[in-house]
This record gives sequence, structure tokens and C-alpha cells, in this order.
Amino acid sequence: MNDVATVTDLAVSHTDEPKTLAEAAYRQLRRDIIEGIHHPGDKLRVEHLKDQYSVGAGTLREALQLLVTDALVVAQGQRGFRVAPISLDDFEDITRTRVLLETVALQQSIELGDDNWEASVVAAFHMLSRAEEKLEDGDAAREEWEERNRVFHEVLISACPSRWVRHFQNILYLQSERYRRLSLFRQPISRDVHAEHQAIVDAALSRNVQEATRILTDHILRTLEAVRKLPANLLS
Repeated sequence: MNDVATVTDLAVSHTDEPKTLAEAAYRQLRRDIIEGIHHPGDKLRVEHLKDQYSVGAGTLREALQLLVTDALVVAQGQRGFRVAPISLDDFEDITRTRVLLETVALQQSIELGDDNWEASVVAAFHMLSRAEEKLEDGDAAREEWEERNRVFHEVLISACPSRWVRHFQNILYLQSERYRRLSLFRQPISRDVHAEHQAIVDAALSRNVQEATRILTDHILRTLEAVRKLPANLLS
């Protein structure tokens, strides 16, 4: 079995200092797209954004190309770049594909995970729970919660031996982040996300594959249910 990534390993991959100006611009742009500062369909004009993000035109184009790879930005040939559109149909596709991959990865992690995997799951859940306690503190606290939520879901499937399954799950998770942020703090449905996470952890550590994958499926689909109840103008 492949070595299991620790909570620290997974957190560092997104939170350590960027190594290049292009990486820094990419992170800032990605955050601003996910948080809705740049709206779906918005034109991303290099001549304007290079000053906003304090980088040169070439560096900014490199950052935008990275976002094209993430499917958060669309390249339009000689016409430049636009923020990728969002729609309910798109999120339904993302969600159902994510369920397929993530439940398979969780099943394999439960079957193959060792004591280190269990310890990482417990640690990731603890860190996520601590972040939940600070959610009322503002934008920085919400950002911390999002990061620890990402790490929690990655740790759950970190004992899956297929790097491709883990890779595509991560892409789908990042794609779902824009939609999840639309719903999470508007709370269109009543839910206890902490209890949902706790139930996943309990079933996974009990090595109950059927129960763990069922709860994880429900957990992911609950966000789809919430997005369906948002005003239509938020998904355009």
C-alpha cells in the first residue's frame, strides 16, 4: 500500500508560501473566483488585473493558464480569458461524479488503511472541529474552515492506492467549492455539518464500508440539495 499522507502534508500543499509570483497570483485569483469577487462569465482582462495583483502581464497569463487547468477559467483564443460559468446542471454532474469516485476511494481506504491512516482521520476531524468553533469570527475563519474541510476529505481517502482516483477527486472537490460557498453561509436547508462529519468518521474507524459510504454519499448530496434551493440568479 502507498504511504498515507499526513494531515500536515495535505495542509501544507495549499498553505505554504508560494514559490513564484505566478503561483501567488494563481492562488489569489483562485480565491477571488471561488469567493465570487470575479463573477461567473466575467472577462478577466490582463491589462487591468496585472495592476490589481501586482504582477506583470506574462506572470498573470501564466496564472490564468493554471486556472484554465483547474476549469475555473475559460480561455477564448485571441479574446482572452473569462471566469468559467456555473449552473445547476454543471453542479449536479460534478456532484454525482464526485460521489462515484469518493465512495470508491473511501471504501479502499477503509479496507487498506492502517493505524497511521486512522490517526490522520482523527486529527483531521479534530482540526476541522476546532475551525467550526470559530466560524462566527469572519472571513478568515471561514477560509480556515474551508481549508480544513478540504484536508478532512483528502485524509479520508488518503489510503486509496490509486493516485488518479485521488487526483480527480481533488479536481471535483475544488470545482464544487464555488457552489458550496454559495450555499454554506446562506443555509437554504437545515443541516448539522459537524454531525455529518462525525458520523462519517465513526463509520470509517469502525471499518463499516457500507455505512461509511452511505453517509458520505448523503453528505455530498446534501450540498446539491442546498444549491437547488438557492435563488436562480445566484447560478448564472
